[in-house]
Amino acid sequence: MRDFNYSAISKKAWDSELLGYIAAIYKEAGKQELYLKQRPEELEKLVEIAKIQSTEASNAIEGIVTTNTRIKQLVEEKTTPRNRDEQEIAGYRDVLGIIHESFDAIPITQNYILQLHKILYSHMNNPAAGKTKIVQNYISATYPDGHVETLFTPLAPYETPKALDRLCEEYNRVIGNAELEPLIAIPVFIHDFLCIHPFNDGNGRMSRLLTTLLLYRSGFYVGKYISLEAKIAQHKDLYYDALYAAQQGWHEGKDDPVPFIKYLLGTIIAAYRDFEDRFALVETKRSALETVRLASMNKIGKFNKQDIRELCPSLSISSVEGALRKLVESGELKREGIGKSTFYYRTM
Repeated sequence: MRDFNYSAISKKAWDSELLGYIAAIYKEAGKQELYLKQRPEELEKLVEIAKIQSTEASNAIEGIVTTNTRIKQLVEEKTTPRNRDEQEIAGYRDVLGIIHESFDAIPITQNYILQLHKILYSHMNNPAAGKTKIVQNYISATYPDGHVETLFTPLAPYETPKALDRLCEEYNRVIGNAELEPLIAIPVFIHDFLCIHPFNDGNGRMSRLLTTLLLYRSGFYVGKYISLEAKIAQHKDLYYDALYAAQQGWHEGKDDPVPFIKYLLGTIIAAYRDFEDRFALVETKRSALETVRLASMNKIGKFNKQDIRELCPSLSISSVEGALRKLVESGELKREGIGKSTFYYRTM
């Protein structure tokens, strides 16, 4: 079985690009702390938006979908799910909520990971919930001509419980001893978790929930305000490419996790910079019209009402709609489409 020895990783020489990512994240995390002290109430409104986006995006990556209206009802109102997809979405919502509220009381152990997996499936009858896999799973790709190719074979079921225990122990050891930079240890843990692929279902979603949990426990809270899952979903081909590149030679201990580390750190930086952009819109007291005008100037190409709403969390939806209408009337924006297909773009 693969040995999880993070001491060897701690001795690795990292290139300037990766070290630059780490420095940039620490700088952004420090700025975020200052921002939160200045305008905590306005920025708190970003939390609900991020919860909705994270729940929607992480499930959508796996093909689990429902309407925008239902996503909001499931996350904000905790309404009763109507079908299998909504049951899975509600489970993700519940786990994400627990991580948001109690991350510092969730140790990184196999037992707690199994409990979170059980909650992920708590709205449906899944006998495998909260249990490691009992049949071999494979990571495969389906090509346009219909043929399926196995890209990676995870650990066998009989190896999985011990491997998951060992992974958690080694992560806790290097973090507890300050032996390995958390921003390196976290992507390596997630990469190894996905290579073990400990469950028959839910591995991708659990990996994204664990990413949030590990970041919170190390003091990086950007995922609370800006959805990391939405960032991943936007460019999921890059996510899969980085994971595939990092997995080669994993069973023999000859893998190179750097592509996945760089991918995840780049995603975190992008989220911090989104946070900074949104802070700029609430930093100064402005009219709804001026706030929406500035938000629209941050957009390139087509955008919709929800895009602007996310940038202006302090405004009600009616205020956003009113401001967009005025900007169209003044000729600053052009509006096209009808109903849910309505979009806007700048004319100047």
